[in-house]
Amino acid sequence: MQKKTIRDLRDAELRGKRALVRVDFNVPLDDHGRVSDDTRIRASLPTISYLLERGARVILLSHLGRPKGKPEEKYSLEPVARRLAELLPKAPVTFVESTDTDEAMKATHGGSGVVLLENTRFLGGEETNDERLARALAELGDLYVNDAFGSAHRAHASTEGVARYLKPAVAGLLMEKELEYLGTALGNPKRPFVAVLGGAKISGKIDVIDSLLPKVDRMIIGGAMACTFFKAMGVETGKSLVEPDRVQMANELLTRSGSKIVLPVDDRVA
Repeated sequence: MQKKTIRDLRDAELRGKRALVRVDFNVPLDDHGRVSDDTRIRASLPTISYLLERGARVILLSHLGRPKGKPEEKYSLEPVARRLAELLPKAPVTFVESTDTDEAMKATHGGSGVVLLENTRFLGGEETNDERLARALAELGDLYVNDAFGSAHRAHASTEGVARYLKPAVAGLLMEKELEYLGTALGNPKRPFVAVLGGAKISGKIDVIDSLLPKVDRMIIGGAMACTFFKAMGVETGKSLVEPDRVQMANELLTRSGSKIVLPVDDRVA
């Protein structure tokens, strides 16, 4: 693999160091504020355990939901910290209600264990990749590990920005696994090669669609994203979520794809 990972770092480079790890803990919470699906948290455990076993103090950064650059209680990562502590019974897990503060900086020091800082999207400069914020986040660690595959395509302060100021900057084990899988799948795929895409918006995935269309035999599109394609086909969509400014784009994709794009056939509009 062309990307450096935590496996490329010597134990001496990890022992006693603060490993600032960007994870993807954007998990669903139930009505009682509990994690209802911990799949993404579990996926990060190999990287966290690898670092802990080599004597590093693990400082975790993640976003949750879309809080618009300011604190919102319903998007706090505190429930995630509680679930992480249950999954790591042998390592102390500390939750800090801030991210780029003196309190957060103090929490990064102090031996081994795990520190989960508050939602990065509570910070106004996160999604704009603010340089000042990226530099401040870089001060929280001695090395940077990106293990947030689900967020790696966004150039935010806690993903792309911090990696410019904190070295070494390497991939985690989940990122390594996903990159190796994608490299094989895209470079030499088994046929038939089928891509499945979902979610709410075409606009957030247009680059992925453009890249995959020439390579795949079929592209199955579900979720609310399919509704914009239905609209482009002239199908009634009721009150379903549609991106009006992307209908023309959807129409162009359908034209280019021939029969490659497959949309749901068992949907009902009411």
